[in-house]
Amino acid sequence: MNELPNIRHQSFQDIATWFSEKGEKKFRAKQLYEWIWKKHAKSFEDMSNLSKSLREDLQKNFSFPALSIQQKQVAEDGTQKYKFETADHHYVEGVIIPTEERVTACISSQIGCSLNCKFCATGYMKKHRSLLFDEIVDQVTLMNAESEKFFEKKLTNIVFMGMGEPLLNYKNMIRAVERITSEEGLFMSPRRITVSTAGIAKQIKKLGDDQVRFKLALSLHAANDKKRSAIMPINDTNDIKSLVEALNYFYQKTGNEITLEYILFQNFNDTQKDAEELVKLYRQIPADLVNIIEYNPIDQMKFSKPKEEAVQEFIQYLESHRVNARLRRSRGKDIDAACGQLANKKAHTA
Repeated sequence: MNELPNIRHQSFQDIATWFSEKGEKKFRAKQLYEWIWKKHAKSFEDMSNLSKSLREDLQKNFSFPALSIQQKQVAEDGTQKYKFETADHHYVEGVIIPTEERVTACISSQIGCSLNCKFCATGYMKKHRSLLFDEIVDQVTLMNAESEKFFEKKLTNIVFMGMGEPLLNYKNMIRAVERITSEEGLFMSPRRITVSTAGIAKQIKKLGDDQVRFKLALSLHAANDKKRSAIMPINDTNDIKSLVEALNYFYQKTGNEITLEYILFQNFNDTQKDAEELVKLYRQIPADLVNIIEYNPIDQMKFSKPKEEAVQEFIQYLESHRVNARLRRSRGKDIDAACGQLANKKAHTA
């Protein structure tokens, strides 16, 4: 990264002080701040109402590292996947998922991931680093512009379900959400944002202590410790009992919606006994919903998805025991944009 201070990491007061010391008028600081956060400029050159000499002076004193779209793919179902390049030449992916009612952006929090979940392609990548808060915001603003261009409406929802574990990039994730929801940013309601975690009990409690206002999703995928640890090594240090306690604490502190995510794997977690265990666990957590997710094949793992009949039987069992369950169909599978498939693979199509 450039050694000059990042302009987007400066507070408004920092910027105002810099302008004052340069003998510039106060309103220039406001103009710059609006270019950064309201107009989503990606360079000083974009700031057309600042003089050329002032832009050059800013460039000498501050860096402006920003994400750029390096590649775009469009799936048969209209899902759009973007490969973003960082200023230090790493790549991270994001996805736009359009439906008639909404346009959802699935965004990443890290370049790679360290949790090694066996069913997730990102888990087989090396973790390079966490994304800075402004890089997370860039994903949203770039995809929001794409949404306006192609679907003629702004993003309606954001899910932190892309590459990386958001709770292992806690400060940047929180700061990004603050920017996305602020009046001087995208002004999106925090209720339209969902943060998904593989389950880090301590950090889930911290979310509660920090009184966050967004929704929380737990990637569960098995309702007993033996099976969950087999596919999610994080469960060895954050077992189901500790997660139940943490989720209850989070709900007591915030009252925010909690969703359980459960990918069905054939002959692994799709039996009636698995459904019974899931019902039992559901009753211990103030969860609004269990999302049953189709497994999306990845090269590194040979699980397969159950037959449609088995999926329906599993869901019907849950519903008959008063579990609010919903089948989430995968989108963008043909371009490796579906749940668990993000891995910066080389595209076959432009």
